[in-house]
Amino acid sequence: MGEQQAVAVDEPAAHVETPAEEVDDDRHDIRPNDRVLLVIEDDQAFARVLVDEAHARGFKAVVAARGATAITLAGQLRPHAITLDIRLPDISGWRILNQLKHDLATRHIPVHVISAHEELEHGLARGALGIAVKPLTRDAIETAFVRLEDCVNRPVKNLLLIEGDQVQRERLVELIGNGDVHTTAVATASEARASLGDQRVDCAVVDLGLADEDAVELIDRLRREVDLGDRPLIVYTARELTPQEQDRLKPFTQSIILNGPEAPERLFDETALFLHRAIMRMPESRRRILERLHDVNATLAGKKVLLVDDDIRNIYAMTSVLERYNVTVVSAESGREAISLLHGLPGIDAVLMDIMLPEMDGYETIRAIRGGAGFASLPIIAVTAKAMKGDREKCIDAGASDYLAKPIDTEQLLTLLRVWLPH
Repeated sequence: MGEQQAVAVDEPAAHVETPAEEVDDDRHDIRPNDRVLLVIEDDQAFARVLVDEAHARGFKAVVAARGATAITLAGQLRPHAITLDIRLPDISGWRILNQLKHDLATRHIPVHVISAHEELEHGLARGALGIAVKPLTRDAIETAFVRLEDCVNRPVKNLLLIEGDQVQRERLVELIGNGDVHTTAVATASEARASLGDQRVDCAVVDLGLADEDAVELIDRLRREVDLGDRPLIVYTARELTPQEQDRLKPFTQSIILNGPEAPERLFDETALFLHRAIMRMPESRRRILERLHDVNATLAGKKVLLVDDDIRNIYAMTSVLERYNVTVVSAESGREAISLLHGLPGIDAVLMDIMLPEMDGYETIRAIRGGAGFASLPIIAVTAKAMKGDREKCIDAGASDYLAKPIDTEQLLTLLRVWLPH
């Protein structure tokens, strides 16, 4: 077998550009068996630190300075791990994390949040592997990378299930499975503490109806006395919780699931999220559960998009694509018509704006829209006839939320709409 040839990332000019900070990365030198880290970070100096650390640990590193670029790169590269800043110039890192964890193709990728943003603990409940607050010491950076490496290198994760009812316990073990997850199921608090002393646990599920100890007290004690760190802990219970119990549990748990018709599937979904399980490694019956719960096209269904283009062929082409995802499309062939529609037709969720329009070009039209009352946060995606250096900056300066170059790639278009349309 000959030497592997280096492969470059497929680079639509609208998204996968060299970062504005021009941090040297490995996007043009990724081989099939390379481990890849996606660095989502707009601080040039800190991005270089993370790239250097990745190289020292045998990863190839690719840097994304903008959120929409990061989403596209994650879909293209399917990296082994991701570091995520929350404060980005275009969209919040929380929206990126939500998008990654709702897309079954990327939700298993471990994401370590590294940011100066406050209240990073929210990231753990959303599926982040870990959190670290800037500024970071060298030890803190190494700790974050050790956590990512450990998750990548251990394909089988450990789940502790503490469930007092034997029938329920057996059903949950069968549902969760024991392929890429090693499930240890126990019936009592004392068995749980013994099990924690024997093995490391990546996620724990606790039933509140234990016979030998109050489960709320157990959870409090486990967090304080056992080295669970920030490992996710899920409460799964058949009884209603009092407000006082909920207040006591919130600081120690990532999720609380009340038993009901859909509770087992929700528990399966939550454990899959926190254990970073890849859907392609699951049996078909389990994949169907997640596919039903995480239909990414539901983000688009029912939305209304204004398409502004003076070429009727482009209008027909993009309308036919979007209508397949239950998106309502209204069109305008000039900037003035687009502005009139926005003011006269309520409920438009996003605008696809061609830049090369007659009389009033796309830049001028975007500025006019942004100047109108009520349109400051309306997602506007600029569309240009060809990608030229500086086009993105011109579009963003004019007030566009993001940028696409023709010919339009359908998946890029849908990805941007899923990012920008409100959930």
